[in-house]
Amino acid sequence: MPPPPAGLSKVFGGGRHQQAVAAGQAAFAQAAQEHRQREEQRLAALSRARTDWQAAADTANAEAARQHAEIDAFEADYRRGDLDAVVTYCSMVLEASRYPEGFPQTFQIAYVPESRQLVTEYELPAVQVVPAVKAYRYIKVSDTIAETARPQAQVKALYASAVAQIAVRTVHELLKADAGGHIDTVVFNGVVDTTDPGTGLRVRPCLVTLRTTRGVFGELDLANVQPLACLKHLSAAVSKSPAELVPVRPVLEFSMVDPRFVAESDALSGLDQRPNLMELTPTEFEALIQNLFTTMGLEARQTRPSRDGGVDCVAWDPRPIFGGKVVIQAKRYKNTVGVSAVRDLFGTLQNEGASKGILVTTSGYGQASFEFARNKPIELIDGANLLYLLAEHAHLEAKIVPPDDWKDPAADAPEHAF
Repeated sequence: MPPPPAGLSKVFGGGRHQQAVAAGQAAFAQAAQEHRQREEQRLAALSRARTDWQAAADTANAEAARQHAEIDAFEADYRRGDLDAVVTYCSMVLEASRYPEGFPQTFQIAYVPESRQLVTEYELPAVQVVPAVKAYRYIKVSDTIAETARPQAQVKALYASAVAQIAVRTVHELLKADAGGHIDTVVFNGVVDTTDPGTGLRVRPCLVTLRTTRGVFGELDLANVQPLACLKHLSAAVSKSPAELVPVRPVLEFSMVDPRFVAESDALSGLDQRPNLMELTPTEFEALIQNLFTTMGLEARQTRPSRDGGVDCVAWDPRPIFGGKVVIQAKRYKNTVGVSAVRDLFGTLQNEGASKGILVTTSGYGQASFEFARNKPIELIDGANLLYLLAEHAHLEAKIVPPDDWKDPAADAPEHAF
């Protein structure tokens, strides 16, 4: 509003003052109108923003709820010991592990719920991961940097140590992260995907392999062990020269327990015409096992059937030095084979003066069995391995489906000498 008139303006300027007041009131009315319009626009924009925000919040909350439900379902599956959930969880554990640049983190994991055994095939880095240069030295006169090559003996030693460290570290990570307590035994096969310098072909030699149990591994003080010495303590097989790709035989081929192989067997069990090992007569099963080990290079001779319909065989490995007498025992079981069966086999092995014992079952083994067999000339072959060996060596695609009325023996009775 204009200031009130004073002095002569009060007498003679009343008209101008009224005009100024009218102009001020008009300007105020215009400003108020514009303010109302702006406020209406602001409130409309705020309403639209709230609507958009609420929609985005609802979407985010729905996605979070879906994710939480998915995680809760995954956790429930994992706690229950679901095969796929255990494999996925263990894969997440290894994926979260941090390695230096240049180290591959490619692996395959399989899990056998019956024996609580986890099998990992881990891709190792090639020998080129060890720096070829040992040191750099600046030469002031020529303003150049001279390189000192790392001795080949040191390259080989460092690479062998790296291979051993990866093996021990991977087993440690898997067992430590086993929050559900589903793993009793871990099998680790370290392979390297590289080119054979002699043939130029791609190869995947296994450079380190081990099988250990939670009890044995838990006794280690990893802060003070030497990697290669630790592997020796765990009875691991380590390449004599990893840098030169000298392979070792895996304690268990990954393909023997590959979940795709097992799942196929399970899915087709009621549809295909493959022979069911659990439906064979004792004589047929005995002949099957004998034929299998004969095709694998052993001179197998059937002796007598055991009470549970399995088979006892004595075989001879004709190879010089490594060969000798082999005691083979098979058990058609639905449930996990008890450690007493492994003890019985070891007793038979000693009584027979055999160099090796092989226990074959249609089911699986527990931690105690693997711990007892450790450092002993005993090989344990479970149902998945048996199916693989039959397909690989006897060219027989079989299946293992226990009948509904199948009953395992109440206890593993001691086996008598042949």
